[in-house]
Amino acid sequence: MFWMLPLTLIIFLYTRKMALKIKNPLFNPIVITVLILIPILLVTHTSYTTYFSNVKIIHELLPYSVVALAYPLYELMPQIKSRWKSILFVTFVASITAMLSGVSIAFWLGGDKEILASILPKSVTTAIAVTISQNEGGVPSITAMCVILVGTLGAIFGHQLLNLFKIKSPAARGLAIGAVAHAVGTARCIEVDYNEGAYSSLSLVLCAIMTSITAPFLFPVLIFIFSLF
Repeated sequence: MFWMLPLTLIIFLYTRKMALKIKNPLFNPIVITVLILIPILLVTHTSYTTYFSNVKIIHELLPYSVVALAYPLYELMPQIKSRWKSILFVTFVASITAMLSGVSIAFWLGGDKEILASILPKSVTTAIAVTISQNEGGVPSITAMCVILVGTLGAIFGHQLLNLFKIKSPAARGLAIGAVAHAVGTARCIEVDYNEGAYSSLSLVLCAIMTSITAPFLFPVLIFIFSLF
């Protein structure tokens, strides 16, 4: 199946080129690439396991792409140092809110403990989210799906919501997107505004760290509270 990797790259690069011309958030290269690949895999009777094994290198490059996002932070270091207290407060609140919102909605929809644990870390990058999910008894595949879905929705609709509420500060916009839409949202921020992308990458990292630290303590508390209802 040597054609899977080059085909995936060609489709993504072409859709990204088109997205730069169309400039519509609904035309997201990642979403369009997935929508094109699904029928191709169905027609060729290719299983997801086979496809993933042939394009695994893309998955393995994800951690390096996240590290690369640190470069914009270096350029904005003076601004970040002057705002570090507010940045830490905002990302902490965003991290807790992201976990509370997902778990609460899943509980009221009838989800069991396993589902709640799977959804808990939905707003951080995949590698960290899956680890947190496993530690709390969640299902990694469900967690990965939620992370991708949340990131994609954030990249598509995040800026629309920020514009609706007339939030114009690159710092505020970047911190908000990075906190809920991790790397996918950050990539979108970089396309919109370089400074916004820098703050988004900072928010992505800080929220991942805070979620990793607080999730083991917060989740048992939430389970206890939900058990009272």
